[in-house]
Amino acid sequence: MILFLTFVAGTLAITFWASRQTKTAADFYAGGRSFSGVQNGLAIGGDYMSAASFLGIAGIIAVSGYDGFLYSIGFLVAWLVALLLVAELMRNSGKFTMADVLAFRMSPRPVRTAAGVSTIVVSIFYLLAQMVGAGALVGLLLGITSEAGKVWTIIGVGALMIVYVVFGGMKGTTWVQIVKAVLLMTGAALVTLLVLGKFGFNLSSLLGQAATTSGPKANPGNFLIPGLKYGTDAQGLAGKIDLISLGLALVLGTAGLPHILIRFYTVPTAKDARKSVLWGIGIIGVFYLLTLVLGFGAAALVGKTDILKADKAANTAAPLLAQKIGADIFGDVGGTILLALIGAVAFATILAVVAGLTLASSSSFAHDLYAHVFKRGNASERQEVVVARVSALVIGAIAIGLGILAQGQNVAFLVALAFAIAASGNLPAILYSLFWKRFNTAGAVAAIYGGLGSALILVIFSPVVSAPPPPAGTAVTALIHGVDFHWFPLSNPGIVSIPLGFLFGWLGTVLSKEFNAAKYAEIEVRSLTGVGAEKATEH
Repeated sequence: MILFLTFVAGTLAITFWASRQTKTAADFYAGGRSFSGVQNGLAIGGDYMSAASFLGIAGIIAVSGYDGFLYSIGFLVAWLVALLLVAELMRNSGKFTMADVLAFRMSPRPVRTAAGVSTIVVSIFYLLAQMVGAGALVGLLLGITSEAGKVWTIIGVGALMIVYVVFGGMKGTTWVQIVKAVLLMTGAALVTLLVLGKFGFNLSSLLGQAATTSGPKANPGNFLIPGLKYGTDAQGLAGKIDLISLGLALVLGTAGLPHILIRFYTVPTAKDARKSVLWGIGIIGVFYLLTLVLGFGAAALVGKTDILKADKAANTAAPLLAQKIGADIFGDVGGTILLALIGAVAFATILAVVAGLTLASSSSFAHDLYAHVFKRGNASERQEVVVARVSALVIGAIAIGLGILAQGQNVAFLVALAFAIAASGNLPAILYSLFWKRFNTAGAVAAIYGGLGSALILVIFSPVVSAPPPPAGTAVTALIHGVDFHWFPLSNPGIVSIPLGFLFGWLGTVLSKEFNAAKYAEIEVRSLTGVGAEKATEH
């Protein structure tokens, strides 16, 4: 509790300081574009390494072995797409939000409306995962086992995140993310070194012990090959397709995530945008290698049975590993201290990411929907910032409510759904806008609504929301218990919804005669050179 309260007090102090510096819309949305490439790289790492990365991936590796390891690789490889296709071009073309890029060469109101809706939907799905992780984590640390206790935990985390965004804006959120990135890397590296030291720094011994402790009793070796989670005999071909669908969503989703895209606007130049992504990739790459040791270490030392007993979605595997390895090496007191340390770091992770997500969605509502759609560009900067703060309150309340409903889901899996929705709706519109001369307003609106709608429909009618009652003794994973109305066989919709997003974008474009060659030429020069970027949305 002392570690928890110390961190919360420290981050609130940062937020209070940032609130004194936040005077204009540029300060609130983009931190005054005052962060260096290295600082923004750390913040990108802090924004991206979420509860899904730390808690969810370690848990899913600990109970599913090789199939869980694929989450680590997918989240990491996704950054190459973001670096090569969108980072610098987005920084040069926009001002505050993703919609700035789309609206420049198209009719602003329908495009900003679509982009705003998409940003809020993706952010809320992503927020779900953080809320569920918070409930599981604080429940473990404080010994809260009742559902009511976890509900109050989620409400408390939601209230804190609202405070960060409403008062600190982008400047406060970024500094919280930088501090959190350093803490998370330090904590993860410490536990990784202790685990590897336990096995004489022999990775083969670690993997062998993980398979023996947590693998299927009949054939422990199956823990280290594909098929425990996806592609089982019961799933058949659908399981293998589900795995490909998951990979597509993870690799393509990052480049369409609103809270990642707005990070490119916080640096002063395109060179800093490139540098920040390179630093982000370096930090994130090392971290995901550490999650492999954390996941397999939890499987080896804690065991699948005890992990699922503590949390049926396995979200507490990493804290349980910290407690076990600490107790083995330093005694019970050492185990308690290491558990508290990793718990505080994980809590920091959740707070930093939910602040970034809430900021992205509230910024999009205020800047895209309120200022440019409702007020037709006639809102003052002060009005925009006030609306952004109010919308942060509303979005936070929605996230709290949905987070309570989604308890029991693995947080890495929930984030994968957010990635699939972002890759289906946002990515086609962004890539077409940057690279296709013929692209127009109808195509952008069709791509966003078509991709977003198809992803949401497929999720609603998938085994994620409803499924037949599971065999006796196994965990219930569907959101709705006791009813089954699913007809889509896959848990991950990306393999269908991502191509549909691109198809809708193409179809909307070719069916419309609108075309502005001069605007495309201007955004092409701006995106490649950065010339005129400051006036990107003043047309």
